Amino acid sequence: MKIVVCMKQVPDTTEVKLDPVTNNLIRDGIPAIINPDDKCGIEAALQIKEQLPGTTVTVVTMGIPSAEIALREALAMGCDEAVLLTDRKLAGADTLATSSAVAGAVKKLGADLVVCGRQAIDGDTAQVGVQIAVHLGYPVTSYVEKLVDVSEESITVRRQYEDRYQTVRMHLPAVITAIGDLNKPRYMSVGGCFDAYKKEIRVMTFSDISDVVEESNIGLKGSPTFVVASTTKEAKGAGEVLKDLTADEAAAAIADRLAALHII
Repeated sequence: MKIVVCMKQVPDTTEVKLDPVTNNLIRDGIPAIINPDDKCGIEAALQIKEQLPGTTVTVVTMGIPSAEIALREALAMGCDEAVLLTDRKLAGADTLATSSAVAGAVKKLGADLVVCGRQAIDGDTAQVGVQIAVHLGYPVTSYVEKLVDVSEESITVRRQYEDRYQTVRMHLPAVITAIGDLNKPRYMSVGGCFDAYKKEIRVMTFSDISDVVEESNIGLKGSPTFVVASTTKEAKGAGEVLKDLTADEAAAAIADRLAALHII
């Protein structure tokens, strides 16, 4: 089986600030990390590799050359190959343009299973993985929180909803998007770190995917999304502490507050 994991290098959002003039993220000096959901996707792929002999795991990211650091971390975790999709023509892409380009890279690489994180912490749209599936014409199951069974022909997963779970079996090729509850990603091994820096990272540009992706569908020109404004997340207030209430009084007080806010 050939597995392709789509990964994104993101700024550590605990350090993110906004430019008060442009409302853009200030990325200078902010440490970059592998997107957490994507890291769970890498771990899932590596677990499948351990179950099915002959399986290879390729990790792909679209970004600037410095994203090589994140790719080498994935190699150190145990991935077999890393691909960096980078080109000025890809700059300014929204989720649709990003998924078009990444799907093009996946088409060129070939994949039985494509694994993506549910969403990136710097955007939280949860759109790219599903859009990649649409571009590829593959079936997709999102919000995967458990791998139930995997074979050379199919994959069975458990999908998480807000109030229930759903078990889904898909014939391969297919796409899944992983959530943080799926697993606990492994650490890089010492030997893996040495091996990661011996491996060559394959670089792909638009010219490598131009036969499967229209130039009008990538980068800024292929991005229909327009950001009007962005703001920092407001800090939560301290709230109101109600003391010395019985259980019935506390329940009534909470119900009154929810009613006042038109929640119930």
